[in-house]
Amino acid sequence: MNLANLSAFRAVLLTGTVTAAAEIMGRSQPAVSRMLAKLEEELGVTLFERRKGLIIPTREAHLLIDEVERVYASLDSLKSFSGRLSQGEGGNITIASMPALGISFLPAAIGAFNTNWKTTKVVLNIQLSPKVEEWASAQQIDFGIAELPFFRSGFSAEIFSNAPYLCAVPCDHELANRQWIGPEDLRGQPIVYGTSFLPSRPLFDSAFQAAGVEVAPVVETTYILATYEFVKAGLGIGFIDPFTAAMNQSDQVKAIPFRPRIPFNVALLRPKTRPLTPAAESLLEAIKEMRNRIVAPPS
Repeated sequence: MNLANLSAFRAVLLTGTVTAAAEIMGRSQPAVSRMLAKLEEELGVTLFERRKGLIIPTREAHLLIDEVERVYASLDSLKSFSGRLSQGEGGNITIASMPALGISFLPAAIGAFNTNWKTTKVVLNIQLSPKVEEWASAQQIDFGIAELPFFRSGFSAEIFSNAPYLCAVPCDHELANRQWIGPEDLRGQPIVYGTSFLPSRPLFDSAFQAAGVEVAPVVETTYILATYEFVKAGLGIGFIDPFTAAMNQSDQVKAIPFRPRIPFNVALLRPKTRPLTPAAESLLEAIKEMRNRIVAPPS
């Protein structure tokens, strides 16, 4: 299968139009259209529906893009390995992280690492936890950080943090001065809730059900940082992890302990056939040092 045709397909999915895909690929629009047609011919399926100048991905296209992303992850892994061979300790480190730690926490830790490893490039992929687990299992990253539980093999898992979730409350809310907040305190309150894709969602559901409190979310989101921003915008009360709370300080939001204690169970994933270089070990040390400044090491 021609990798260039896959690149054209990926570019169209990412940009939404053939014209934009052609621009980022440095090709003409007719050339990209021919590449898409060739790929459809090779696969024997229709990847796009053409409607009045619009190009709409089919169900098959959405299924294919997951496989294509795995191909590109493998290529990135190969580039990282090549960097190790040619540059030794100054090569690349490829990691993947769930958004809660990947957006603010890890960039700060990588910045600290960079002061002593300026020639080492770090590739940070921010993915949902199941994708981080998949890449670790496929040996495509040096290490990853994801939320438990895990269902694959091929990697070791070391608890990174089990510190509890916090309640994010607008500072002008009547509950903002509480020492801790329980499900009963949130009865009838507008709630910013995690979606069913989040591992923590069943734990919060159980806590509210045990207290006999019905939750009617005003909004649901997959990203904890989005929860923080929704609370900041005054939409309601939400639940955030301690890292998001530490890395995002605002005079509009207050983080208060939630009872019962619901742990933010996060693990460090190390692929079994991909030993860490000294540079990767040093990066891990910087990450753990920053963790220890925010929460206590897991017991």
